[in-house]
Amino acid sequence: MEATAKVTFVRIAPRKVKIVLDLIRNQPADKAAAILKYTPKAACEVVAKLLKSAVANAENKDMDTSRLYVAECYVGQGPTLKRIRPRAQGRANRINKKTSHITLVLKEAE
Repeated sequence: MEATAKVTFVRIAPRKVKIVLDLIRNQPADKAAAILKYTPKAACEVVAKLLKSAVANAENKDMDTSRLYVAECYVGQGPTLKRIRPRAQGRANRINKKTSHITLVLKEAE
């Protein structure tokens, strides 16, 4: 049995989130929470909240929370917000503000 949690349209670039997700993949849920707590990355806050939500979903499905581990976690790119920055001589540079869709799946260890 598995418990899933998703968060969409997070205002952080997917490549920054991927670094954090690689740290917690295939880790027990409690150890993953500890890793996220002490890693100084902006994405850790969002992923920790998502992990907490996935654990709550597992409890709701009557799964044993002490045996949960992060089976899958991946990030996809959401829509990009396009902004303009004024430059010299009437020109403009584009600033792309990327968004992410993050998915986390917990399973029970045998």
